[in-house]
Amino acid sequence: MEFLDFFMVATSTIGFILVCKNVLYFVKWVWGMFLRAPKNLKEYGSWAMITGSTDGIGKAMAHELASKGLNLLLVSRNPKKLEATSNEIRDKNSGNVEIKCLVIDFAKENGEEIMKRVEEAIEGLDVGILVNCAGWTHAYARYFHEVDYEMIDGTIKVNVEGTIWVTKAVIPSMIKKKKGAIINLGSGSTFVLPSYPLFTVYAATKRFVEMFSRCINLEYKHKGIDIQCQVPLYVSTKLTKLESSVFVPTPEKYIKSCTRWIGYETVVVPYLLHSLQAFTVRAIPETFVDSYMLRYFLYGRKKGLFKDAKIKALETSKS
Repeated sequence: MEFLDFFMVATSTIGFILVCKNVLYFVKWVWGMFLRAPKNLKEYGSWAMITGSTDGIGKAMAHELASKGLNLLLVSRNPKKLEATSNEIRDKNSGNVEIKCLVIDFAKENGEEIMKRVEEAIEGLDVGILVNCAGWTHAYARYFHEVDYEMIDGTIKVNVEGTIWVTKAVIPSMIKKKKGAIINLGSGSTFVLPSYPLFTVYAATKRFVEMFSRCINLEYKHKGIDIQCQVPLYVSTKLTKLESSVFVPTPEKYIKSCTRWIGYETVVVPYLLHSLQAFTVRAIPETFVDSYMLRYFLYGRKKGLFKDAKIKALETSKS
């Protein structure tokens, strides 16, 4: 009887702790998502640096930070797109935003070159915010052995090495002034889903970005630098090739949620509907999620191969 009493007390205590933990998590989520005031981003510094700034989430982030009065250092591999994006932002903000551009191809330049060019570009600028948005992966789902060397190497260089070397070049100036914010773009492929088959290298690089963010946040938080990994699920961008819908926002709609989270939790899912999706997915047993994701991407692979075959057939007929 004594053992039964002990067992009942122990299980009740554990259950109570779990309930309290979930209630506190929910209250914290509601506070952060709806009630907490966003930080004044200009207090970090007058300049924001954004990689991958000419498309998708990076471009939307550039527009959003410019609207908040921050000057911009835009980074991309395409000089024509940089010029077009710069002119677009200037026109939208009536020329009140100062913009500088830096052309870097992370897939082709080594770490030493990247650091040197970034250090030269930020010299004399009060860079308070760094947003690492540059990302790369193959066009459609493929088995690991089907992905060529150039694509694997490029994915690692852009998603991992680009983030590392740009951060390493910028962070000393933030340490010196004892303030700054770094936002790294993660992915629901690793933070929400248990696996992401047929996009293996991409998912692995994004898991690195998440862990990188967690670790350096602990290293530099006491130095006044807020480092965060923001996790989107599907957004209607050139990378995802998806049409916008209720759960697939446009980059402009998605980014409105992002800036209010800057400076707070280390890893966040900033968009409301993505956050609800994440909660639902995590409640499903991993075995079922894994099975569904594999079937989903195998279907995408089939469509991609069929499209490639049609293009090759058309090219052959023309020649």
